[in-house]
Amino acid sequence: MKIAFLADPLAGFKTYKDSTYAMMAEAARRGHAVYAFEQKDLALSGGKVTALVSHITLTGDAYDWFRAAPQEETGLDAFDAVIQRKDPPFDMEYVYGTYLLQLAEKQGARVFNKPSAIRDHNEKLSIAQFSEFTAPTLVTSSEARLRAFHAEHQDVILKPLDGMGGTGVFRIKADGLNLGAIIETLTANGKTTIMAQRYIPEIVKGDKRILVIDGKPVPYSLARIPQAGEVRGNLAAGGTGVAQPLTARDLEIAETLGPVLAARGLLLVGLDVIGDNLTEVNVTSPTCFQEITQQTGFQVAAMFIDAVEAHSQAAQV
Repeated sequence: MKIAFLADPLAGFKTYKDSTYAMMAEAARRGHAVYAFEQKDLALSGGKVTALVSHITLTGDAYDWFRAAPQEETGLDAFDAVIQRKDPPFDMEYVYGTYLLQLAEKQGARVFNKPSAIRDHNEKLSIAQFSEFTAPTLVTSSEARLRAFHAEHQDVILKPLDGMGGTGVFRIKADGLNLGAIIETLTANGKTTIMAQRYIPEIVKGDKRILVIDGKPVPYSLARIPQAGEVRGNLAAGGTGVAQPLTARDLEIAETLGPVLAARGLLLVGLDVIGDNLTEVNVTSPTCFQEITQQTGFQVAAMFIDAVEAHSQAAQV
């Protein structure tokens, strides 16, 4: 197979923890040809979606880890699979990229996750489709509504709808300290919609990342435990990742959402669960492959490449 990865610059990868690297390494181990390009390499010319793509050879060195052949302009339909792994921010450039990838699909490309499905599933707002699994939640730009939500629940989390890695997440306790300033900042004085959620005390035990591949859950989550004095468990915010078997509630959530999301074209999803509550549905570039594998021995990247191979073979039948 020829597998192309739309990713951020390869030179910035931390190979000891990067999930995209784990995917590439597993694909190369199986003898698949690995290619890479960035979003800026995409183009539409003469009605055809192409990209400046490099064939990548992995060296096995943790730091000087790849060799890239000269870029060649290639139609995305030339690959057996195109794996969308560009990190947010989910800005208009990202959206434009999904439009080009969606057009490439019409020209025969097989893109995972499906571009329209990525675009249609805001990672914060998507939980509203599965409200039976969520804590009380409010989405609004109204200061009055946010103040009323805080007055009702006393201890709340406020966060932007387009952040990643825990950026812009605030906890406001019962005393309401700095509530007004935080609302003004996050909503840009009422111009930007944000999310408020009732604070979930179980965050001290970790913000669990549950990976779902082709509708089936990986049997272990990575509980990202906040450091002392921090409300965010995100690894990017200093959290510590601890792999653990899925609980009965974790399985219930993953097995309910998994088939639904897979049917929409989301081959890889990262569900975030705190306690018994679903908090996010990550679809852009879910991570934690390597942490789970290193701590449990379960080969997450192998499960993912299995799914890519299965979809590619099914498309050729």
